[in-house]
Amino acid sequence: MGNTCIGSLLGDKFDDQIQDCSSNSNCNFPQILVYPDLVFPNRKETIGDKACTILDHETPNVHKLYTFGRELGRGSTGTTYLCTEIATGIRCACKSIPKSNLKFDQQVEDVRREIRVLQHLSGQKYVVTIKGAYEDSLCIHIVMELCCGGELYDLIKERAYFSEREAAELIKIVVGVVETCHSLGVMHRDLKPENFVLVNKDDVFSLKAVDFGFSVFFKPGQVFSDSAGSLYYAAPEILLNENYGPEADIWSAGVILFVLLSGGMLPFEAETEKDMLDMVLEGQVLDFESEPWPQRSDSAKDLVRKMLCSQPSERLTAKEVLSHPWICHNGFLDEELDSALLPDEEKFPAMKLHRD
Repeated sequence: MGNTCIGSLLGDKFDDQIQDCSSNSNCNFPQILVYPDLVFPNRKETIGDKACTILDHETPNVHKLYTFGRELGRGSTGTTYLCTEIATGIRCACKSIPKSNLKFDQQVEDVRREIRVLQHLSGQKYVVTIKGAYEDSLCIHIVMELCCGGELYDLIKERAYFSEREAAELIKIVVGVVETCHSLGVMHRDLKPENFVLVNKDDVFSLKAVDFGFSVFFKPGQVFSDSAGSLYYAAPEILLNENYGPEADIWSAGVILFVLLSGGMLPFEAETEKDMLDMVLEGQVLDFESEPWPQRSDSAKDLVRKMLCSQPSERLTAKEVLSHPWICHNGFLDEELDSALLPDEEKFPAMKLHRD
């Protein structure tokens, strides 16, 4: 199972051509990926190769402000480059999106909205900082702070085992981003380990959210019905094409917590994506019998259940998650018991975490 967006199961075309920094032997930076966007085959073409103004204001020439270096990542709509601010020497990441790739109204609006969301969240803790958005005759350039520590996804694959204290600290950051977004009227809609990166590889708690391509602004009580997000982390109501609200973000965060506590296992494992989808939609009971769950605290399992509740109205809010006793106590296991859970082949099954 490779990269899977919900749209790929619902009939949308999906391009997952990605080039990361690790494929370049001369690159000294961990991978920073640009994730593919959905293609809407029935939308009317509006941009194509035309030099059309996309941002609502004139911007300086980005090449007079930044020098561009090596390619860091590539997606279906744009490429991310290492760049250096000329005035300060500070290294940043610049996502450059050719206008020729924005062929449909929705793609243009998605780019505008992502920039607005990043600007709206600017300065918030645990959210990547946008330095600026620029437009020239060929591209839209989004300059952001450079996070060199790699993805949370890669950390999970590398480490497999996390103590309850570590898992609690990490999920506190993830849900902290959700709480910040929701309080500012933003629904993320694509929470997953790939969309969190470490600012510093030596600090596993230096996480920041970096991808807001599916994010939308919302008002209290507002619901959405369009498909968004990634298959393995999407809430049941999204998979069922039902109306959904910010509760969907809590489900996605709950999947991340399950992965952290299970040694990289997803909560609903199956031979095929369709079978996995059926398990989620049928409300399959979470498996807390397999290792390492019998050795995890009851409080940790309680929080997972309350975040992965199939009924959106019964899920905890982000504020309630952050007030849960397990979070407040940074995991309930003491050091002696936690150290007894160090991974071995019997306790931790082979990693089954998929890049979504």
